Amino acid sequence: MIKFSQIFRFVPFALLLFALALRIYEPGPVEQLRMGVFDQYQVLKPRQPADLPIRILDIDEQSLNRFGQWPWPRNQLARIIDLLNEAGAAAVVIDVLMSEPDRLSPARLAGLLPEGKEYSAARKVLAERSNYDAVLAKSIAQSNTVIGFALTHESSGRTPSPKAGMVQAGDSPSEFLLPFPGNIPALPNLESSAAGYGALNFIPDSDGTIRRAPLFYQLKDKIVPSIDAEALRAAQGASTYILKSSNASRELSYGRGGIGVVSARIGALTVPTDSHGRIWIRYAPTSSDLLVPAWRLIEETAPIDKLSGHIVVVGSTAAGLNAPRATSIESSVPAVVIRAQTLATLISGDFLYRPDWADGAEILAFLALGLILIWLLPRWGSLWCALLAVAAIGSAFGGSWVMYSQQNALVDPVYFGLVIFLVYLTQSLRVYLLTESERKTVRDAFGRYLSPALVEQLALEPDRLSLGGEIREMSILFCDIRGFTAFSEQYSPEGLTQLINRFLTPMTQVILDQKGTIDKYMGDCIMAFWNAPLEVPDHALKACHSALVMMKELEALNLELVKEAKTGDSTTDSLRIGIGINTGTACVGNLGSEQRFDYSALGDSVNLASRLEGQSKTYGVDILLTEDTYRSASQLAAVELDLIQVVGKSEPTRIFALLGDEEVCTSTDFVRLVELQNEMLNTYRARQWEKTLELTDRLKQMQFEGMERYYSMFSERVLEYRATPPEFDWGGIERRLMK
Repeated sequence: MIKFSQIFRFVPFALLLFALALRIYEPGPVEQLRMGVFDQYQVLKPRQPADLPIRILDIDEQSLNRFGQWPWPRNQLARIIDLLNEAGAAAVVIDVLMSEPDRLSPARLAGLLPEGKEYSAARKVLAERSNYDAVLAKSIAQSNTVIGFALTHESSGRTPSPKAGMVQAGDSPSEFLLPFPGNIPALPNLESSAAGYGALNFIPDSDGTIRRAPLFYQLKDKIVPSIDAEALRAAQGASTYILKSSNASRELSYGRGGIGVVSARIGALTVPTDSHGRIWIRYAPTSSDLLVPAWRLIEETAPIDKLSGHIVVVGSTAAGLNAPRATSIESSVPAVVIRAQTLATLISGDFLYRPDWADGAEILAFLALGLILIWLLPRWGSLWCALLAVAAIGSAFGGSWVMYSQQNALVDPVYFGLVIFLVYLTQSLRVYLLTESERKTVRDAFGRYLSPALVEQLALEPDRLSLGGEIREMSILFCDIRGFTAFSEQYSPEGLTQLINRFLTPMTQVILDQKGTIDKYMGDCIMAFWNAPLEVPDHALKACHSALVMMKELEALNLELVKEAKTGDSTTDSLRIGIGINTGTACVGNLGSEQRFDYSALGDSVNLASRLEGQSKTYGVDILLTEDTYRSASQLAAVELDLIQVVGKSEPTRIFALLGDEEVCTSTDFVRLVELQNEMLNTYRARQWEKTLELTDRLKQMQFEGMERYYSMFSERVLEYRATPPEFDWGGIERRLMK
């Protein structure tokens, strides 16, 4: 059966393939991501304002207040054209669709009058007045005026008559220009009178933002210019467009795959385009010098120098008439201002463009780095690969900005950054899950034998599973069942195994709860230590607490055994254990052979703890401590028992009996016990045998729990010494027990 981890290893590769398909197909959200960063570039570094020969004749709020609401009669529009022509405008662009007769013409007004003789004279007078559309057509014919038509997605309208020739080079541009099946034309007499006739349409991107302006469109089977291209051509007096596409003089377009329209020559200007014949509008902050109020022209107070030799776009910024659109640098801009910005981009020559290699480079970049990250993450780890990914994404954004700010080139860093981020996250998750799976294997394998702290450290650092050790201060505990050989004869092998498990389980849990490490089980014996492999504060105190709790757990187990014996399920005596604890330095680590090793400790301090456990029976107490352990856990109830000499050691070791916890230590009985015990030991070491026996009897009479057998043993020893005194260099040191 295929594991989930084996399937998940292919997810980063699948993500890369999905990202590739998404980039090639390029749905709206992907395009908007790219456009968003290009917009921010223009916000940070827009086209620098310059005094270009472009002006807007603004039918603003004040003009409407002075001359009436819109639409104005077309004779008024004719007057505006005449005044602009007199001012020397290079071209006049009427940014208004005029597809229907003027409803304010006198003839149209005459038709609105009621029937009757009383209105006949008025109708006759109005009918004899000039038609305002004819007046406008005359003014248009006498000036260099460009008007427009509207492209539609419905097949309707007559095909516009060309105002200029069209020379094509390379592949047919009809395959690449934005297609429209129909249009709403201007009035025929206006169309025929105009010097230029182009499409008025703005083509927003999928998010509604105007970023690019097509210079040409495909209308049915005919290529038609935009009003922007016509304005530029008419202002120069040019008669022909030269439209160059891919495969013309080995040129490539600035579009996807290098196929499509390359450039358009309009008069003396060569304009680079994308594959669909569009330019990127390079926006600049709108300057007040760009706008000339229409009322000032009509009242003949407008500055002539702002109009002479300029392309003048007639439109409105007034509320309700300005048809606001979102641009790269602003959320709401009047349509006539966008028209002027387009013309300014064309005249300034400050063109933005997408290099023909951009798509391929962007795709290759995220594929290459994505594969590198997939390969490197398991080897380098998340941190170094994160630094690599951040550096790569930062370089992509930095390089993209440099290309924009210095070369006007638009290179997309966003999709690259997003894909690399997702690949990094996905592969990091895969590596994490794989690592966690390995750690779980380690935990499952060793969790029954080692402390949780050790298991967790081994899971985090599998390299620790190798031979080697370190010297550390530790507290070592040995625990053994007394008289186990005789005790085991009462059980079958299966029953004995069950009993040992019942004994070792609670004892082990006590040690683990106190952050100890189980070194090994030796039949009925437990070896444990503290402060390795992790540091454990107050490790001696925790070892002593473990010993005290182990004695309580033993009492609970003995009660269960007694109940079982009464019901006939078993026959047993109570279990008794001895515990020895020593604190000192030891070598701890993975000890053994290359084929098999265990995490264990060895050294003199370990040996001493083992011998203390053995002597707990001799001294008749349950828990024996060394002086080093006692000093580190002096808040517990422990009393000195003797001075012993360990083989191989020149200095004697003080041993203590652990009798209780902090509460017992502060009790009156224990304080009195310590006083008498210390006095007894002093007389003993001073060879005052009678006094020692007296004090021993007094201590016996106190009947302090856990000390009865000790005082019996000690009385026998004093009697023996009284009969046969020890050597002169004795010094109160017991050398006979620890050999």
